[in-house]
Amino acid sequence: MERLIQGFDRFRREMTDDQRELFARLASGQTPHTMFITCADSRVMPELMFSAQPGELFVYRNVGNIVPPYAQHVSGVVAAIEYAVTALKVKHIVICGHSDCGAMKALQNPAALKGKPSVEQWLKHADVARYVVAENRPTILGEEGLRYLTEENVVGQLEHLRTLPAVAAAMANGSLRIHGWIYDFARTEITAFDPLEGGFRPLGADVATAPDATPHARFSVRQTVASAA
Repeated sequence: MERLIQGFDRFRREMTDDQRELFARLASGQTPHTMFITCADSRVMPELMFSAQPGELFVYRNVGNIVPPYAQHVSGVVAAIEYAVTALKVKHIVICGHSDCGAMKALQNPAALKGKPSVEQWLKHADVARYVVAENRPTILGEEGLRYLTEENVVGQLEHLRTLPAVAAAMANGSLRIHGWIYDFARTEITAFDPLEGGFRPLGADVATAPDATPHARFSVRQTVASAA
């Protein structure tokens, strides 16, 4: 706690005139352009990663960067999304997973959730990733399986996001776009889901402007049969 208090004191002392002016303007309201839904993991720092100024990102964090399907679970994340879309009029929503995710490791080893009933119940919203990987990927275990789970969880949460009425309506009229990203700590790189290719590739302007995610029929029947064999 002392470290936080000292940090805030330093922040106030070293604030520039431009920063003071910015905070004065923000005191009367916010107009973020993007809602950023990511994991509660302390290593993910959106404002730092994107050199974002206060007021630019509307950030929501939870275990596993999860968005429950509409009407299945009334939660803070669903309420925050509705507010971001209808009141703040954000133009983009990003769901961002990350490497070495503890929530995805729990999907690999459900026994690790013993004694954590709330976390176990919450992660049922990520079961889609576990099933997709088990049916369509070579393995669900190890580093390779963890990467697959992380990717499929982001894609699955994008699908959940599309079930929210406010999101569906805004996407239909072209005022909102959704994106699925994964941040790699060690490489300090981001990969983005490309619906045209049905997979993740390095983040770039061409990916950012690609059509919104519609990840249907991403795996061939041959892949599914081979995986199940």
